[in-house]
Amino acid sequence: MIERQTDSAPGKRARLRALVALFVFVALLAGLFAAQPDDLYLWIKALHIIAVMSWMAALLYMPRLFIYHTDAPPGSVQSETFKTMELRLLKVIMNPAMMIAWSLGLYLAWSVYGFSGGWLHAKLFCVVLLTLAHVHFSRAVAAFQRDANRKSARYWRVMNEAPTLLMIVIVILAVVKPF
Repeated sequence: MIERQTDSAPGKRARLRALVALFVFVALLAGLFAAQPDDLYLWIKALHIIAVMSWMAALLYMPRLFIYHTDAPPGSVQSETFKTMELRLLKVIMNPAMMIAWSLGLYLAWSVYGFSGGWLHAKLFCVVLLTLAHVHFSRAVAAFQRDANRKSARYWRVMNEAPTLLMIVIVILAVVKPF
C-alpha cells in the first residue's frame, strides 16, 4: 500500500519534526538569554525576522489554499486533501510562528525602544491587524473542516492581499521609522 501525505502517519511525523524544530528554537533562545552575549539584540532581532518570515509565508499561502479548496466539491478527495494541508499549515507553521514573532517583537519593543515612538505604535497596530487576519484565516480553516465555507474564491483572492499590504506597511515603519 502506498502511503499518502494525507494519511495520519506522515502527519504525525510532520508534527514531530515541527516540535523538534520548535524545541531547538526555544533551546537556542534560552541559551542566548543565559549566555547574555554582547550582541544579544542582534540575535533576538534575527530570530524575530525568521519567525516573521515563517508567519508571513503561511499567511500568504493559506488564502491560496482556500481559493482552490472553494472549487473542490465537499467530501471529494481534493477537498479532504486541502483540509489536511490547511490544518497542518495552521498548526505546524502559522500558529507557532505568530507566537514566536509576537514574543520576540514585544521583547524588542520593550527592551530596545521602551514601547515609545509613533512608528512603533503604528507598527504594533498593523501587527494587531495582521493577527486579526490570522484569526480570520484560522476560523476559515475550521469552517472548511466542517464543509461550511460560505465565502467565494473571489473573496479569498481579495483576502490574499491583506497580509501583503500590511507587511509592506510594517516593513516600512520598522526600517524607515518615518515618525
